[in-house]
Parts: sequence; structure tokens; C-alpha cells
Amino acid sequence: MKFKNVGIIFKPKADFKTLEKVLFSLEKVLKKHGIANAYTLEVIPEFVTVGNSLSSFFIQVSEKDFIESIDLLLVLGGDGTLLSSVRLLKGKPIPILGVNLGSLGFLTIVQVEEFEEALTNTLSGNYQIDERLMLEGIIYDENGKVIVEEHVLNDVVVNKAALARIMDLRLMIDGDFVSDYKSDGLIIATPTGSTAYSLAAGGPIIFPSTNVLAVTPICPHSLTNRPIVVCSNSEIEVSLNKMHTDIFITFDGQKGYKFSSQHLLKVKKSERKALLINPKLKNYFEVLKEKLKWGER
Repeated sequence: MKFKNVGIIFKPKADFKTLEKVLFSLEKVLKKHGIANAYTLEVIPEFVTVGNSLSSFFIQVSEKDFIESIDLLLVLGGDGTLLSSVRLLKGKPIPILGVNLGSLGFLTIVQVEEFEEALTNTLSGNYQIDERLMLEGIIYDENGKVIVEEHVLNDVVVNKAALARIMDLRLMIDGDFVSDYKSDGLIIATPTGSTAYSLAAGGPIIFPSTNVLAVTPICPHSLTNRPIVVCSNSEIEVSLNKMHTDIFITFDGQKGYKFSSQHLLKVKKSERKALLINPKLKNYFEVLKEKLKWGER
């Protein structure tokens, strides 16, 4: 696939010197491949663009025009920036190349010093597209009416606000009762999200192309309540067994909605996919070793 229309989303609080370096590299590589302009949603900071070609190279457009115009999205930031960018696309199959201007970077796997090579590989056709499973999370009220619907790449989490109190949860999978949990919450994660909150809570690392979901309790009161892995076609239901206050459902850690004992959460595989570009600089296990410091003392 040859890309012609490139969109840029960048982390608003990115280090400006690093952002400037990446933007100039971006301009150079795109022009070398015959791409005269790039689209952006936000205004590039003035002190980066004033007195140079960047001010005319980037064209700011509306969200609607941005999504309809581009065939390649470059995300300059951290994993959080990439997660919000995936939701922004609303399921449109636009490949994403993530460049890490953040800290951890399991999704934005390209480092700043690798950016020119990664973008050159991508524009030259030397890349692969990783198709990532997404989740659809729906919250129903007591009458069965949909009050929230979100599509996420990483996870759907039942968690608490400020008070450190154990909540009582019930988990059903495909209509079958699984368990009642006394815990701090519950995480339903995709393979992509298995290296996020789920990993921190003791969940398994799942290879990204595997068609499964991980259900991980957060600090369960019973040590026999362990994470479980289920088929990605499963429908997962979570409800509260008792009245609780300040319980929230969070989607990719970025959107949160109040959840009560009168509500029902259903989570299943979304019809949407996230298309992440791997510019063939490293494989998944190399990313894990780099991020998790495997083999280091």
C-alpha cells in the first residue's frame, strides 16, 4: 500500500525540542517521497514553526476532514496518545505508526532516534500491519437501556474512586456464572492491553495476534481468584452484588463512567480493529525485553 495523505497527532505536553526534531525529520522524509503536506488537528506550537517551512507544511483541518482525508496516521507521543487516536478514527481502517515521545511505549514502539528509518521503511512499503483486536464495552441501566457504549484497544476496568474499600462483583461469561469476587476491581483486557494495567495486576502477557481476552481481578481478597483467559468471542458480563458508591467503569484508562448495582456491564470483541504499523525494526519479544528490562540485573 502506497501512502499519499499523512495525518499527524502529537502529544500536547511533549518535550518541545524532541517534537521539533521529529517534525523536521518528518518533513524531510515525506518530501523525499513526494508528499508535499501533512494534515494535523492541532496547531503546531508557534515557536517550532515560526520562521521556517513547518508553518506551511502542516495543514490544520477539522476532525471530520482529518479522518476522511488521511490514509496514514503518525502518532507522536506515548501509548495514551495512541489509544485516544484509535478511538478518534471510529473504526476507519487507517494504519497507525506510533513514535514514542512518552515513557514506556508498548504501542508507540518507534524511538525518536529510529524515526527516520521507520518512516522511510513505511513509505517504501517495507512494513507489516498488525491487526489488533478491540473491545466493545456497553453499560445498561436497570431497564436494559444502553447508557454508555465505547470501543477500546486496551481494556475495560471496573474500579473505585478514592475510598479503599473492597467491592463485591459477579462475573458471567456467555451466560454461565463464573465467580463472585471480593476485590478492588476487575480488568477485561485485549492481548494488546495485557501489558498495561492487567500486567501490573498480575495478569498474563498475551501475544498480540492471539484471539483471546484476559479477565484479571485487582487485589482479590481470595488468593485463589486468579486471572483467566477466555476466547475472544466470549461475552463477558459484570455486575455488583451489593450497593456501592463511587464505582466507575473506565475505558482505556481515559474515559470513566459511574457504575451502580442497578447497572450491567457487557464486554465483547468489537467489530472495529486497530491497524498498527510495524516498520520491521524489531519484533514483539524485542519490545518486551526492552520495555520490561528482561535479562538485566
